[in-house]
Amino acid sequence: MQKGTISVQTENIFPIIKKFLYSDHEIFLRELVSNAVDATTKLRILAERGEVKEEIGDTTIQIIREPEAKRIIIRDRGIGMTEEEVLKYLNQIAFSSAAEFLDKYKDSSIIGHFGLGFYSAFMVADKVEVVTKSWKPEAQAVKWTCEGNPEFTIESVEKSERGTDIILYVNEENADFLNNNRLQELLDKYCSFLPVSIQYGMKTEYLNDETDEDSEDAKEPKTQEVPNIINETRPIWKKTPSELKESDYKDFYRKLYPFGAEPMFWIHLNIDYPFNLTGVLYFPKLNASLEATRNKIHLYSNQVYVTDDVREIVPEWLLLLHGVIDSPDIPLNVSRSYLQSDGNVKKISEYITRKVGDKLNELFNQDRPAFEQKWRDLGVFIKYGVISDKKFEEKASNFTLLENTKGQFFLLNEYQDKVKGNQTDKHNKTVFIYTNDPEGHDALVKAAYNRGYDVLRLDTVLDNHWMQHIEYQAGMNVVFVRIDSETLDNLVQKDETRTSVLSETEIETVKKVFESVSGKDGKVDCKALSPDDQPVVIVRPEFMRRMKEMQSLQGMGMGDFPDMYNVVVNTNHPLVAQKLVSAQETDQKILAQYLYDLALLQQGMLKGEALTRFIGLTLEKV
Repeated sequence: MQKGTISVQTENIFPIIKKFLYSDHEIFLRELVSNAVDATTKLRILAERGEVKEEIGDTTIQIIREPEAKRIIIRDRGIGMTEEEVLKYLNQIAFSSAAEFLDKYKDSSIIGHFGLGFYSAFMVADKVEVVTKSWKPEAQAVKWTCEGNPEFTIESVEKSERGTDIILYVNEENADFLNNNRLQELLDKYCSFLPVSIQYGMKTEYLNDETDEDSEDAKEPKTQEVPNIINETRPIWKKTPSELKESDYKDFYRKLYPFGAEPMFWIHLNIDYPFNLTGVLYFPKLNASLEATRNKIHLYSNQVYVTDDVREIVPEWLLLLHGVIDSPDIPLNVSRSYLQSDGNVKKISEYITRKVGDKLNELFNQDRPAFEQKWRDLGVFIKYGVISDKKFEEKASNFTLLENTKGQFFLLNEYQDKVKGNQTDKHNKTVFIYTNDPEGHDALVKAAYNRGYDVLRLDTVLDNHWMQHIEYQAGMNVVFVRIDSETLDNLVQKDETRTSVLSETEIETVKKVFESVSGKDGKVDCKALSPDDQPVVIVRPEFMRRMKEMQSLQGMGMGDFPDMYNVVVNTNHPLVAQKLVSAQETDQKILAQYLYDLALLQQGMLKGEALTRFIGLTLEKV
């Protein structure tokens, strides 16, 4: 048996860094500014422990753009490095000074852990210079230079202040990073909430002037140039709820989503055991749909922006939320772009789910009327959770509402108690009658109420899935039936039967006449209904219609299928039982066509030439 060590050729490391280590070149700024934050944080820790004797002074990190020289400089006044430390940390790839410092001082506020972040500089620069001076007394400043290959130089230089300058000579391929707006965009994206002040140039600030603007003596407003600090070092998720007002949460939301509608409410996350997690999650207004609301939760690690793809941390149904999650305990790969499997991820997901359920339950119990007013937005979110998460479903039974077409709200058990007396079918199931289009089904809804039924409003994109989920729940014993899926007297199926006034021969004649006008579009069925019911009714069988809608939502093939419907002819209606049966064959067909078109019109299914023809007719002409 032979043993040995794997050899890594340094000549190959730079192409790997440039092409494969990081998924996006723009993160070079995040990595280098994070290193500067680490250097500053280390200095503060040493000062707090008394190891740095002098005042540390201003520790603002500066981002300097020099487009003519094609340079970007990241300057900090942090801990700096000696020549020995430069050789140790910059020349030994993946030897992380942050990891070593963490091990020594046990401080979790250090951002970097891998020791590879510095080398992201070579994705955008042909040459990198590091000019650094250690905090240690009598330290000599040094300059390290590398041109994207294993060769480097290091030399002694003069530098008056402690800290480090990272100087990037940006290559032509990445020249857009020298653009002022592009650089500002990256700073806003990755550095807006870093814990150390970051300055990017200067900005103009207007001074308060008490002179009346409308007076003749009004002067030009006074201005001054001040440092452009681009970040908020202590964002609201790093504060306790007792420090914050409602306006603070709303202002922060507007900062994150300047064009979004005001959120309904929010959850402040703050836990330090068994994992560390802070954040604020907002409930946006969904407008009863699943519109483009995803990728609105921003993941941070020690206030460094990582990604807006948090599918591994947050359950699918919670991705509708907006806001910020910050945790140093979330395992990231070396580029911080992707999450890695870890037990903490599952624990964090369970914790967030529990907090969401607790918040919704609290809001319902504290002010049910206010909760009901928000239901049009909350309903989609809660139903999504019920379908997706068993633990959430158990809690959600305490605040999942049903709304009827009169605008009244009920918990599931409350509604079942309300309607079961009049809406229990022959199989002992409580029938929940609903409409997905209250205006379009207005006549049917009114007829249902006249019969003593109640009608629910279920018109969101998830309702078909949610209804089916509820129907399968043991103990509920309910069935949902859309108001146009059957004739009114058969929505709640009973053993009762009604006798037709027509003979079997007459019924067969009526059926053939209506089959001739409806063609292959709908199956004709003659039924003995009440004389007061409509002469012809178009019904869409619940099961097939619901399956078609659900599969269409999921992008499956049934979405292209034509609508399936039945033509139900009321053989007891006077227009059918008397006028049509006694008419001549030609007149029978004209009347049948009229009644069939009228039924289509009531369902919004009469269009084009058929609609034009129908408008020209009246019952008298028929």
